[in-house]
Amino acid sequence: MSVRPDLTEEQRAAVRHDVDLTSMSSTLPWVENLHDDADAMRRLAASSHPLVRRSVARARRLPPDVVERLAQDGDRVVQLFLAESCDDAPAEMLLEVWRWWDGSFSHPGRPHDHPNFPRTGLLRHADDPDGRMRRLALDDPQSTPADVARLARDPEPEVRRRAAVDPRLATADAVRLLNDPEDYVRSAAIRSPRLPGRVLSWLLHDRDTAYEAATNPAIPVPVLCRLLDSAAGKGAGR
Repeated sequence: MSVRPDLTEEQRAAVRHDVDLTSMSSTLPWVENLHDDADAMRRLAASSHPLVRRSVARARRLPPDVVERLAQDGDRVVQLFLAESCDDAPAEMLLEVWRWWDGSFSHPGRPHDHPNFPRTGLLRHADDPDGRMRRLALDDPQSTPADVARLARDPEPEVRRRAAVDPRLATADAVRLLNDPEDYVRSAAIRSPRLPGRVLSWLLHDRDTAYEAATNPAIPVPVLCRLLDSAAGKGAGR
């Protein structure tokens, strides 16, 4: 009843409802039909009903005043939907959403791959208490190989993993991360093009690491061809 399209916002506010804000919510179809109506978006963005505001946040484009209002919404799912769907989502809000959201199946790269996500000034997060924020430091164009080396020894596995996939990673750090306590950090290190040829060869001959090692971009093409020929020969033998 509270999300009927024929209610005024005053009437909607008067309807008692018990919405579980932690459960999954989908866009209200009638709100979606109004996404191109700027006046309707302004009115509905001020709605007392969170499902209405969440539905507004799913619009691809919104007026600046509507974006500003939704970016400060007390329901952080409104901010999340804005980060996932709206091309106008502001940089600072995207950075805040990043603190607690790492991407969904439907929007796996958001908020990090949003066009408005900050690309500069991220090095200031290198010493942030939150490991999620430290992960961003190496995205800053001002970061250096020394920053990569430092974060490759970070106490947070996700930060070490980010350092492991950085092309500036030192060879010694790439080899060291092969013995990281976390398997996904080791996997990232196995795929690092910074690994020496002899180490990569050893990984290719180890049954436990061969599959991932075969995806390392540093493997020369002739070696890949021999691996493929060998695999084809074994398959034919069976």
